[in-house]
Amino acid sequence: MLEPGLDRHEWESQWQALEEQVEDSPAEALPELGSLVAEMLEERGFALEEPVAREGDEREIVAEFLAAREITRLVESTSDEVSADDVASAVNSYRSLYEYLIAERSAP
Repeated sequence: MLEPGLDRHEWESQWQALEEQVEDSPAEALPELGSLVAEMLEERGFALEEPVAREGDEREIVAEFLAAREITRLVESTSDEVSADDVASAVNSYRSLYEYLIAERSAP
């Protein structure tokens, strides 16, 4: 069993390291941002692949993540359909979710 707050410290360290990459190349940072936020969501009890989670009390959280993840998938497939605004939107969504999980959904 991990000490309370240890996962938070690890996540904060990972996020801080990714911030530089976001500044330099936001599109390339998306997959790593998405992986970190997915891990955080799952650790905090969000079932991202379950349709029921998309209908629950916090469906906005899951919906925001899924929208950002879709943009990330398009970027990874080198789709021409992804604009700089789309990338910025995904980065902002991941950032918003990260901040929510750190502040509002910390470990018991």
